[in-house]
Amino acid sequence: MAAPLTRPAKTPPPRAASPSDGPAAPKSPGGPGARRGQRRAVTLFMVPFFALFTAVTVLPMFYAAWMSLFREESSGLGFGGTERVFAGFGNFTEALTNEAFLRSFGHIAFYCVLYIPAMVGGALVLALLVDSAMARARRFFQIAYFLPHAVPGLIASLIWLYLYTPGLSPITDVLDALGANWNFFGHDEAIYSVVNISAWQWTGYNMIIFYAGLQAVPREVLEAATVDGSGALRTALQVKVPMIRPTVVLTLLFTCVGAIQLFDAPKLVQLRANTMGEDWSPTMFIYTAAFKGHDYGLAAASSLLLALVAGLLSFVVTKLGNRWKAS
Repeated sequence: MAAPLTRPAKTPPPRAASPSDGPAAPKSPGGPGARRGQRRAVTLFMVPFFALFTAVTVLPMFYAAWMSLFREESSGLGFGGTERVFAGFGNFTEALTNEAFLRSFGHIAFYCVLYIPAMVGGALVLALLVDSAMARARRFFQIAYFLPHAVPGLIASLIWLYLYTPGLSPITDVLDALGANWNFFGHDEAIYSVVNISAWQWTGYNMIIFYAGLQAVPREVLEAATVDGSGALRTALQVKVPMIRPTVVLTLLFTCVGAIQLFDAPKLVQLRANTMGEDWSPTMFIYTAAFKGHDYGLAAASSLLLALVAGLLSFVVTKLGNRWKAS
């Protein structure tokens, strides 16, 4: 008997593409090999940074930690040369009990009380003025305010040292003509001279940072404040400044860390203001201990303590800044 005929299965007709169907998703051009190549490229670009960071930061820190464990001692009543002996934490104890080293942190604390409000407040006011709707020639003022920062700190200190010197400075001549008796190198006035040098150099730099943050404030927010009847001053204080809080906190952090490392300005002012002393700031104390006292163990221990204080200060400023941003 012949096998029964079977009807072939019907295949559904091809469906026309619907307009709602989007284009086919493009295939990923790279596979695992391409991703490995990208990682190698990223690693290759990062190697120079980490190599320099290790050479100029990490290795010197380990070397300073090693040096801090030793001290140089003389033998034979000072006629037999010196020898390096293990001191353990003796250098750290000596630094923590040294009145000059502790007093230098008090000088920096008073310096920060004067410097940070003047510099940060001045930079913020200038940034708000340049960002205001009535400002003209904004590019010119940005460059003009930033120019002092382009001058190296050592050169700026030398310029101000000349401007502080009586008989050479036009500033002192004007003050004398007005009957104002101000000694820039006096016992109480020297710190204001140091604050002026630092503020002159860094106000324009931080003004640029604040201005960049103000440019990121949404324009519709400012327009809404204007429509609600907010004046220019109220908009600046209650709208613009709160919206750049992260920028202000970051600037405060960098300013505090930089202030505790202050060296060039007080070092040059100290050349004329003898009452400041050669250990006025922590970095000046470290410099004097290492290159004048030749006590490298004490200098290394003091530098590590200074780095620890800078780290703790950064932590505190960050915590307080985060609370301010969240408030």
